[in-house]
Amino acid sequence: MSDCQQSLFLKALRREPTSRRPIWMMRQAGRYLPEYRATRARAGSFLKLAGNPELACEVTLQPIERYGFDAAILFSDILILPHAMGLGLGFEPGEGPFFERPIRSPADIAALPVIDPNDDTGYVMEAVRLIRASLPRETPLIGFAGSPWTVATYMIEGRSSKDFATAKTLLLAEPDAAQQLMNTLADATADYLAAQVEAGADALMIFDSWGGALSPSLYQQFSLASQQRIVQRLEASCPNTPLILFGKGCGQHLEALADTGCAGLGVDWTMDMGEARRRVGDRVALQGNLDPAVMLTNPEIVRREAKRVLESFGKGPGHIFNLGHGITPGVDPEHVAVLVETVKSWKI
Repeated sequence: MSDCQQSLFLKALRREPTSRRPIWMMRQAGRYLPEYRATRARAGSFLKLAGNPELACEVTLQPIERYGFDAAILFSDILILPHAMGLGLGFEPGEGPFFERPIRSPADIAALPVIDPNDDTGYVMEAVRLIRASLPRETPLIGFAGSPWTVATYMIEGRSSKDFATAKTLLLAEPDAAQQLMNTLADATADYLAAQVEAGADALMIFDSWGGALSPSLYQQFSLASQQRIVQRLEASCPNTPLILFGKGCGQHLEALADTGCAGLGVDWTMDMGEARRRVGDRVALQGNLDPAVMLTNPEIVRREAKRVLESFGKGPGHIFNLGHGITPGVDPEHVAVLVETVKSWKI
């Protein structure tokens, strides 16, 4: 266990008063940083970088060393679990991830193996151990995974999709098989996240990048229910480790997400932070939610829009400043320095 329980990030997740707003950024270790691009070039590919514990540790630490963020997040990928299940993950330049052997039938779902996270994804756990040992003792480390629905979209479609037609068809036409897939992924994800905690992660996050693509009924039946299943399993295995749920385009489900028992909710940029706070009250901490496009503008606009988010949340505890989604590759690193300085100097 690291020595960071009194860190601003973990105190904010517990909705305790903090001296200032903590800040970190989704994808803070990424292509906008020249040092990251240099390390990735040495690795040879994204998958080789994520699969090398020493290099994954190196890039995780880079934004901490440059900006002094209040939390680090493990450098990895949400598709590591299906890769371990044998679907054959690859990355095409400019096209993103793909699977050589996507699942398309109930038989494919029934054939998915049970994963041992310490064996089949042992390199991730080694990266967590290395990062935790290398981070400042007061800086928390966030472990993460993709939500079952979001991960399933890639497993079923075989790659990124604009309409998720094949995945949605499976949910509608084969609901029992789809439920089996969600349960299989939820249980594997809970075990995977628990192993990250055992290796040294101080907090956890689930990314539901494509939850907003589902109708309300399908969302509740498949995405929300599978996340609830993970929360319950983690409450049993890691009761003292806070979990943040982030759903892109899921603002209409904010109350239901808050009711899962998670510690925090990530809010995307399409919702006013003050409105989100009014809707969930003090049930959970909130994280977010600057529009990532702001980071592509100029320092004056970065300062102005960051202050808008801070003012929108208002006074009181329970806010972690972040973007409403991951930082984009073309951002000037100096704009990030401006953002960090603006948030850290904000009087609360």
